[in-house]
Amino acid sequence: MKLPKELYNGVIIFIGIALYFLLMEVLHLSNLFFLRLFNIVFIYYGVNRTLKTNFNEGKTDFADNAISALLTALAGVLFSIMGLVAYIYAKGGDEYIKTLSESLLFVGSPSVMTYNISLLFEGIVSAVIVTFSLMLYWKKKYPSD
Repeated sequence: MKLPKELYNGVIIFIGIALYFLLMEVLHLSNLFFLRLFNIVFIYYGVNRTLKTNFNEGKTDFADNAISALLTALAGVLFSIMGLVAYIYAKGGDEYIKTLSESLLFVGSPSVMTYNISLLFEGIVSAVIVTFSLMLYWKKKYPSD
């Protein structure tokens, strides 16, 4: 059974983000919050890959491609959050949260779920921004009329 390209590219996004953050952890750079911003590169890569595949297959409907791109980005974000939840619990749960970067604005000490839900919202916003920006980039190839 062949996976849909949105799901396949979402898994590629997840693998890229997971390897990136594991590398940051190994190099002891995970406390540098600005390095977290580079995870958007993996989302751009996966979504652009989906759009390129759609274009090569002759799918040029703007709305369908926007939905396909958004599904790819959301799949990558959801897989990444699920992986992060599993990783945090494997490292000690709420105790491990205290050692993570303090780049998110929390009052007090967040729980695992509070931390990950806020990252989920951040990821959804990133997915929408990436989708809209890549759709603008690909607009010349997808007629909207």
